[in-house]
Amino acid sequence: MIYLYSAQDGEHYRQLLQQALPQQPVCCWPQPVEAAQVQYAVVWNPPAGFFAGMTQLQAVFVLGAGVDRILRRDDLDPALPVIRLTDAGMAQQMLEYVLYGVLHVQRRMDQYQRQQQHRQWQPVAATTAGQTRIGVLGLGEIGGKVAQALAAMGYAVAGWSRQGRQLPGVADYIGEQGLSALLARSDILVNLLPATAQTRGLLDGQRLRQLPRGAALINAGRGEQVDEAALLGMLDSGHLRFAMLDVFAVEPLESVHPLWRHPAVLLTPHIAAMTLAEPAVAQIVANLQALQQGEPPQGLVLRQRGY
Repeated sequence: MIYLYSAQDGEHYRQLLQQALPQQPVCCWPQPVEAAQVQYAVVWNPPAGFFAGMTQLQAVFVLGAGVDRILRRDDLDPALPVIRLTDAGMAQQMLEYVLYGVLHVQRRMDQYQRQQQHRQWQPVAATTAGQTRIGVLGLGEIGGKVAQALAAMGYAVAGWSRQGRQLPGVADYIGEQGLSALLARSDILVNLLPATAQTRGLLDGQRLRQLPRGAALINAGRGEQVDEAALLGMLDSGHLRFAMLDVFAVEPLESVHPLWRHPAVLLTPHIAAMTLAEPAVAQIVANLQALQQGEPPQGLVLRQRGY
């Protein structure tokens, strides 16, 4: 039996899974099931205790790329395979989101918005793509595609990752020294890192200060990777010119949080790359069948790495 938990569109996912796996019973929360009969779970942020009693559980499929919450659960056997989505339409969405932010900065739309509020007519000197230095933190399945696409558009792109990755048109930076060098040459910093013990709090005040004066931040990775108080201070001082933020340390963002009303911040509610049902189900079905045939699935999470 497959047991599905998705607070949104759960029944739609159930129907797609059932159509793809007609011989496999598929049930969707809150439909009650016998926990001991569940062999596979397909979930996105299930409630506490969700996995209790699932003694026959063979694998957990996550309806997204982020697995930090799943790996921290105390009701899930750490020996069980956890399989995340590796793309399922998210890379294209992420590219669109990042490109929107990049163009917003490159074409000075943040400055023109402030001018409009004061009824000012003042053209600002143009900046070309080649003059715009972009640093991408995280060169995995999604980050790598974003970095390559931006490079193909003529932007001066550099990337930073844990182990390094050679990509066409993208300068490669590795390690602590590499991170400092990448920050120092980034007019726009794009954070697409997964949430791990190593990335938590990575962009603190010290590292944000390494960005050039007037730089911008686009954060679509995880909120807990950015020191929000330090970011606000950098924006207030003018060291950072603009921030486009899709993720936050606490979500939903509290209504009293100063980020809501800061004139140099554009907020979105964690929508940069939303899971698309059809390609997600196709990937889950392919991975489930791979497991049953004794083959390695795509997106298998290495717990020691955190993704």
